Amino acid sequence: YNSTKEKAIKNINFNIKGNTMTAFVGHSGAGKSTIINLLPRFYDPEKGSVLLDGMNLRDLSLHDVRDAVALVPQKPFLFDLDVEKNIELGKSKYTEATINEVCQLAYADEFINEFEQGYQERLGEKGSRLSGGQLQRLALARAFFKNSPLLVLDEATSALDAENEDKIHEAMAQLIKGKTTLLIAHRFSSLKLASRILVMDKGRIIADGPHDEVYKNCDLYRTLYDQQSEGLS
Repeated sequence: YNSTKEKAIKNINFNIKGNTMTAFVGHSGAGKSTIINLLPRFYDPEKGSVLLDGMNLRDLSLHDVRDAVALVPQKPFLFDLDVEKNIELGKSKYTEATINEVCQLAYADEFINEFEQGYQERLGEKGSRLSGGQLQRLALARAFFKNSPLLVLDEATSALDAENEDKIHEAMAQLIKGKTTLLIAHRFSSLKLASRILVMDKGRIIADGPHDEVYKNCDLYRTLYDQQSEGLS
């Protein structure tokens, strides 16, 4: 970053297989979001390259790259439009389901149907009329609607209570089918969906493998995991 001249990520080199979920774990500032944000080309690497099916992302149009990526951020952004129009913003060439279907899949229809105007209810600037959990469920519904082959989840359950988190994990299990998924995990309960975990520390990958292997061999991961487990017990 320019403010510190410190490299956000260093000596990063890895491949991700299609139709798998890979989770990124580490302290805040470890470089997880930096890596994730390279995929939709929010910025390009100063050195090296990011390849998609062997093609450099720089050689693909920005429209095609972003059409192929569905992003569910930790803090979703919604416009002062009605529910239907906010979901429609996610439309892509991969879209197949209806708005009602995707809202049911994301368990968002439960609160939408309580609105006086249902799917035509305006949500306020930045979705100000919604709770954090409702915002996240609508963001998941938009990702369902977009149906892109690449899915990026930046802790899509962080604002949910335990009951709704379980529901959303069920929804996510459906959403990731047939997709290549990258997950930034803050709540480790999300890791049960991941087949591979990359542990990051100070811009580097310090462990790579399935949960049992990483838990056994990586002190940082074991400490973070055990702290959360103790907090939930």
